[in-house]
Parts: sequence; structure tokens; C-alpha cells
Amino acid sequence: MLAILLACSLCLTGCDSSKEEPTPDVPAKETPVAPLKVGYSLPIGNFTKEKLPYAKSVGVSYVEASGMSLFVDDRRDFKMSDEEVTQKLREAKKAADEAGIKVWSVHMPYSQSIDLSTVSEADRQDIVAMHQKLITFLRILEPEVILFHPSYYLGLNERDMRKSQLIKSATTLDEAVQAINATMVLENMLGPELLAGNGRERPLMRSVEETVEIFSRLPTTIYSAIDMNHIKNPETLIKAMGSRLKTIHVADGTGAAENHFFPCSGEGKNNWTAILGALEEVKYTGPFMYESAYQDEKDLMPCYQSLYQNYSNSK
Repeated sequence: MLAILLACSLCLTGCDSSKEEPTPDVPAKETPVAPLKVGYSLPIGNFTKEKLPYAKSVGVSYVEASGMSLFVDDRRDFKMSDEEVTQKLREAKKAADEAGIKVWSVHMPYSQSIDLSTVSEADRQDIVAMHQKLITFLRILEPEVILFHPSYYLGLNERDMRKSQLIKSATTLDEAVQAINATMVLENMLGPELLAGNGRERPLMRSVEETVEIFSRLPTTIYSAIDMNHIKNPETLIKAMGSRLKTIHVADGTGAAENHFFPCSGEGKNNWTAILGALEEVKYTGPFMYESAYQDEKDLMPCYQSLYQNYSNSK
């Protein structure tokens, strides 16, 4: 009898078939790593031994050197001697090198009097000559990309002439850019409608169709820079440029004004899931280069990562 009771006791404690099996551990879903390096536009005068190391410490790998008006005025005259320009650029390059940040691009000067498409042939040649001289100095920075605006605002009914002038200027400047082992790019411009008021038309490359047309007439060694603040639905232009896309300016906007909102501010109307999908589709590998408002460099990398997380979740 005792043996029977022991057997029943063992069965109750160790042979309970209703007891649930332990649930195996399910690994947490990994956060996708955003594939592009982060960069941002910074005036050349701010390439300091304080700012650049901090930017590097919070995830910035590349910089676009802007603010070339430090060297050139609106009359197209150099403000500094050759020696002073050389010294300033060497100091900037040293600061970037010591911080471990690469100068990806240089944003060339532009204004009403610095317009590659100007109708006046004498002025056009002078503008090109100024750029050629500046490019020889920019070799010091060892940039990958030299970025130009295609035009300033145009007069009425001169668009075809302006396109021809731009193509002449760009073809000449491409040779100077290649001579310093860089790539020339032209940036699309804001143009929600043709007329801008005050007897003016919007700049060249104001639409997908016009950008495609102009690039079909340019040397194939000249590439596209796409500013995501300058056009509504920038993903359409990204896809249209395809392998011709070399660099980007990251900002949010409406396509109707120069907003340059921070992409994670919620102020603009860009569809970042569509934009990141288009960049992946055309196999873009350049930096995620911010040209937008921001509070602190430490916000740049988390913003891109959050945009990419949303894109990844949408797949």
C-alpha cells in the first residue's frame, strides 16, 4: 500500500502532463542601422578646433564648406591676398583633419552678380575666371565635390539663352574641377511656378523636367546635387536623376519657399519614407548632408536614424 501511495505522489509532482513547457526566448528585433554617413553644411570660417571635434564626437563624418563669400565679394573680387586665402584654407583643412572629419563638398559663391548663366558674355567669362581661380585654392581642402548653383533669378523670356550660357560655363568649369580631382555638381533650384514677380522668372533647374533637359545637354562628368527643400516631392527628382545623383542637401520644406526646416521638426511636408526609398533605389552612397536649421550637432545623427527606422518599418 505504501508503495502505491509513493508512486501516486511521484506521478502528481513529476508527471503532470498539464504543466506548460517553458516558452523559448524570442530575440528582440534589432534596430536597423542607417546606411549613410552624416554630414552638414558649415561656413568655412567656423572650421574651428572646438566645433569640428564636437561634431565628430556626436556622429558627424563629413562637412560641406559653405560661406565662400569670406573670400569673394559681389563684384567678383577677392577680399584677401593669395597668401591669406591659402593660409585660411590650410587652417580649415588642418582643423578638419585633426577632428577626423572629411571635407565632402564646397558650396561655391552665388548671387545676382555671380551667375553662371548671365546673358552678358563679358560678365560670364569674368564669373568663370573668378571660379577657376577659387577652385585652384580649394585643392587644399581635398573635396570630393564642388557644388554650383545653375543661375540666379532670370529676366522674362530669356530662359533658352540662359540655358546655353550655363552649359558653356559649366563645361569650362568642369575641367577646372576635374583638375583638382573633384566632381562638379549643379543644384536644383526653388521654382514652384515660373514667375517670381517683379519682372523675374525663377532660376534654372526649377522643375524635374527642366533639370532632366539641362543635364541631357551637359557633359556626363557633371553630376546632380538635389536640395530637398527646393522642390515638392523631391523623391521624383531623385529617381529622375538616378545614377547621375552625386550629393544631397537634406532639409524639410514645402517646395514653395526657402524654409530649410530641420527634418525632424515636423514643420515641413516632405515624405521621408519616400525620399529614403528613392535614395536606396538609385543606390545613393554619399553623405546624408544636412543643409537645414538645427539646435545642436548632436541632433543630426539621431534624426537620420529615426527617419531610417520609420522607412525600415514601412517595408
